[in-house]
Amino acid sequence: MSPEEIEDIVNSYLANISAMNAEGWVENFAKDALSYDPVGEPPTLIHEGFQEFIGQLKAVFTKLEATKEHIFIAGNEAALKWTMQGVSKTQKVVNFEGITIFEINDGGKIQTTRAYWDPKTIIAQLRS
Repeated sequence: MSPEEIEDIVNSYLANISAMNAEGWVENFAKDALSYDPVGEPPTLIHEGFQEFIGQLKAVFTKLEATKEHIFIAGNEAALKWTMQGVSKTQKVVNFEGITIFEINDGGKIQTTRAYWDPKTIIAQLRS
């Protein structure tokens, strides 16, 4: 795959997170894809847990905006430095950032993600 194709897949992933579009988001992933989000938690089988993941976002946020800060592509992998801003249903604004590593398979689908970020950052902002 070309670097441009890989970047398009990552951009689609981010756009669907921002839109909280479960179907569009999962379409980026291979049928047996795994997500470590965040790293340190047990992995999620995307096609089995995607509704729950997007459902959690929709339960907390009325708006999300993912921003691609930097992307580094090597072979069929990409490292993405991102920031996210959200507005909760209680109108609290939260900001957080992280790095996600994407492994793209030969079929042009995300095979694995490893996301490095701290959920405590969001929780603290929502409780303040």
